[in-house]
Amino acid sequence: MNICILPAGAWGTALAIHLSRQGHSVTLVPHTLEEAMDMGEHRENRRFFPGHPFPADLQIGFEVQPALMEAEACILACPSKFLRSVCRNVKGQLGEARALKMFITICKGLEEGTNELPCNIVGNELPEFAHGVLSGPTFASQVAEGQPSAIVLATNAEEEDMNRLQEAISGENLRVYTSKDLVGVELGGCLKNVYAIASGMCDGLGLRDNSKAALLTRALHEMVRVGVALGGKVETFYGLTGFGDLVLTCNGQESRNRTFGELFARGESIHTLIEERQMTVEGYRTSHCFHHICQEQGISAPILEQIYKILFEGQTARDAISALMGRELKSEY
Repeated sequence: MNICILPAGAWGTALAIHLSRQGHSVTLVPHTLEEAMDMGEHRENRRFFPGHPFPADLQIGFEVQPALMEAEACILACPSKFLRSVCRNVKGQLGEARALKMFITICKGLEEGTNELPCNIVGNELPEFAHGVLSGPTFASQVAEGQPSAIVLATNAEEEDMNRLQEAISGENLRVYTSKDLVGVELGGCLKNVYAIASGMCDGLGLRDNSKAALLTRALHEMVRVGVALGGKVETFYGLTGFGDLVLTCNGQESRNRTFGELFARGESIHTLIEERQMTVEGYRTSHCFHHICQEQGISAPILEQIYKILFEGQTARDAISALMGRELKSEY
């Protein structure tokens, strides 16, 4: 299968390495010509994904239009805040892309300002193509290293096209499941990043196992309630893209959202972490989006609300814990 991946961040690069090893024709298109030349020379993404050499057959694209010309699927590997602009750039570069059937996103965040899910953005900007999302409990480095992993492909494509892409991505060390619940899969990926910030705050405050277990259990309960209210299917949130990704992102040392929460709780400023260190923290802006969504739709989400207050209203993490622990007592179910 011929697959184009753009741009060349860590996760996009990891997928390019994996798919190339699977024997597919893969073109990875970085942001800039300089990055493309460096990758072509050193056969490695030294800026975003160092230490993972490229397979010999992995192609580096210098421009979007030639990379799309023979592609059957395009994976959009940018953060959610750039997705709309990337879609519009791609739309102007389609040219003779006659084999192209679908666009797949791998970002996990809402668009600030519109609160739109990635699938809705792609569907609105590129309506003539099928679209979908690849999501689940996977760190880029471990996929590139060939660690056994599982992931979900959710798409509105025709069954034949979805199954073909499923088979293309699946391999000895990466098992791909399919889903038609695009909304649920994307909501799970967005929500778990917010809860991962809270998990990191627990680590930064020195809270131990009891606290983390309580947080993750109640976060899953809240994820299901919010996700179903917004159109997802309940079973999706108990699967790989809900519970699975929540466990990984809230506990994994490679989780950027968890690390952000930990460093913030230890006294680092948001400006330093996001602007100076240039951390990609989807959960930060997404917490702002979910705050407004839940307020507008009357959805009870006390954990999300406390995270929002900490990040945007100056509340301390200790006060947030007190607010959650002091809520009215009730039955668990």
